[in-house]
Amino acid sequence: MIACYCRVSSRHQNPESQKAQITQWLRGNDIPPSHVRWYEDVESGTTLHRPAFEDMQHAILAGKIQTVVVWKLDRISRRQREGINLLANWCERGVRVVVITQQIDLSGTVGHLVASVLFGLAQLEQEYRHERQAAGIEVAKQKGLYRGRRKGTTKARPARADTLHRRGLTVSEIAAALDVSSRTVFRYLASSSA
Repeated sequence: MIACYCRVSSRHQNPESQKAQITQWLRGNDIPPSHVRWYEDVESGTTLHRPAFEDMQHAILAGKIQTVVVWKLDRISRRQREGINLLANWCERGVRVVVITQQIDLSGTVGHLVASVLFGLAQLEQEYRHERQAAGIEVAKQKGLYRGRRKGTTKARPARADTLHRRGLTVSEIAAALDVSSRTVFRYLASSSA
């Protein structure tokens, strides 16, 4: 079985371009849809605790997945150490990893080396983004334009998350209903139980 993994960081982003390019790769390699399972997350790449990713990881550990196909390596992880450890674990299990936009097959020793560099670049890009954001906020503060987020503001009503949870909805269902991430739902539920 081939796992095709797509990830976007927010609900305002769309994974369709990733899916289209992966589908084109599958067709080009004569891989029928019946041999493919899709996994899709809306979550940051700085954590490995993502619902679809964890499902895929369980399937890999159970020996059900022989190949993982991703659009770009940073879809798996934006942290170098986590990414390398994960890739090493997969390769030890005989799992082939294909990154279509970077046109690399990350099996074997050379693949591990290439992956290490790419994960490092993904982490560096993430750190630069945070630095640019912090610099922009500092300039806005100096000009008196930045007020920050008011204390106690949230993207949705935490009480609503608690109500939905008591009605039996799962965390992912609550996240979809409130248009927030699963991590935010967990935080809302933890604060309501405290």
